[in-house]
Amino acid sequence: MSTASQTDHWYANWFDTPYYHILYRDRDYQEAGAFMRRLTQRLELSMTSHIMDLACGRGRHSMYLNRLGYRVTGVDLSPSSIAFAKAQLENNTIAISSIENEESLLPLDASRINFEVHNMTVAYDGQFDAVFNLFTSFGYFDDVADNVSTIKAIHANLKSGGYGVIDFMNAPQVVKNLVPFNEKTVDEITFKQSRRFENGQIYKDIKFTDQERNYHFTERVSALELADFIDYFEKAGLELVDIYGDYHLNDYDVNSSERLIMIVRKSIH
Repeated sequence: MSTASQTDHWYANWFDTPYYHILYRDRDYQEAGAFMRRLTQRLELSMTSHIMDLACGRGRHSMYLNRLGYRVTGVDLSPSSIAFAKAQLENNTIAISSIENEESLLPLDASRINFEVHNMTVAYDGQFDAVFNLFTSFGYFDDVADNVSTIKAIHANLKSGGYGVIDFMNAPQVVKNLVPFNEKTVDEITFKQSRRFENGQIYKDIKFTDQERNYHFTERVSALELADFIDYFEKAGLELVDIYGDYHLNDYDVNSSERLIMIVRKSIH
């Protein structure tokens, strides 16, 4: 029986495997859809707005935003995820109905959405009315300096007066309520998940066996707090304009909020 594991740039390897998508298949897409609707309304984005979905994964949320009426560019480091998104777009096979009532959305407009492989730590070639970085798609870099580089890239990719959204976990709450171990079985694969907080980072070891092969991946994300992000925003020249604590856009409370959702704006010039 062989074993597959990885150490360097864990996110590039783990996010590019089919097992990542199997493990997290049951994410609440209905809640995610409602969040994106509230967010775009809060930002008062017009139907002519162009949104970047930064770290878009397989593009489900990019396509949802497109069906809300927006032009969307989804970018992600994972070639297989982008290939999957492009195939779904070409075949129009995205299952939006699992997010929200099908009747409430516009038809998918493939002429107003595109997907590209891109490293979020450098600026993309283009500027947008809004850049969304959703569902804790941040803080997993090997080099902490890449956090600042990513925020500076967001600044570069925003039009004058444009909005950036960073949707991150509320790290103090996550650390306080960390579940040391659990098992989760999906598609007859049992994922054994161990978690720990160490040196300012949250680790999750994921071990499983499939077709007589053992796998071991380790997720790692920095337990960044509001003060860390404020420092990044100042270095990038972005103004923090709002902070929310959940997907209903309630006020943020460090002791009780589920999320740390930050709205920043690029100055008008």
